[in-house]
Amino acid sequence: MSISDDILELKRSIEHFDQRIERMHLEFERYLHGDLQKLPDLEGLEKELLAFSRRKIYDIQLSHQLDRVLYKLQNRKKIWMRWVEQAHQGA
Repeated sequence: MSISDDILELKRSIEHFDQRIERMHLEFERYLHGDLQKLPDLEGLEKELLAFSRRKIYDIQLSHQLDRVLYKLQNRKKIWMRWVEQAHQGA
């Protein structure tokens, strides 16, 4: 595998994680509105992203993208947990 192929694969993986975070946000909204019965698998996504983040990324732009996605997950996780807590207090 060439370096450019490796970079492209990393870029696609990071974009995929970003999209998964967006989809999970929608799933949490659906859960809170009663459209989903089961809490979305935040722990699974978090474990996968953390395992992926342990890889060595030598491209600065990709490294920054990954940092942005990790930060996004942390912020969304706080939001989601607050939503779930409020929903359970209101129930």
